[in-house]
Amino acid sequence: MDDGLSSGTEAAAPIRVVLTKLGLDGHDRGIKVVARILRDAGMEVVYLGLRQTTDSIVAAAVQEDADAIGLSMHNAGHMTLAPAMLKAMAEAELEIPLVVGGIIPEDDVQSLSDAGVAVVLGPGAPSEEVVNSVRAAVAAA
Repeated sequence: MDDGLSSGTEAAAPIRVVLTKLGLDGHDRGIKVVARILRDAGMEVVYLGLRQTTDSIVAAAVQEDADAIGLSMHNAGHMTLAPAMLKAMAEAELEIPLVVGGIIPEDDVQSLSDAGVAVVLGPGAPSEEVVNSVRAAVAAA
């Protein structure tokens, strides 16, 4: 029976991304720009703000049914904090991509990728690269 409410061509749900700052890093201008870039590309963005813990991020990602988590790193903690985030995600059996951006030396990109980070974006990454990277990471997951 046709209820007249369904067109038969259901659109895919937009990608839902949780963005946040892990730890004590208080630099949030870049992540706010990324939030707007992703939103303008049609994604749903949940911005948790500053000074989050791995547990609070995982809980929010589960609650929000996120397709990806994005972390912004500007305090040189990426080699400690990104693996801690990946560990917390694994412990919660949260199998979504982790995208890390910010001030990350080129020498650390491969190590982060090897650890399981899906995408590493440097400062000034073009909007198109940000959007396409998140889309590709979600599609590959």
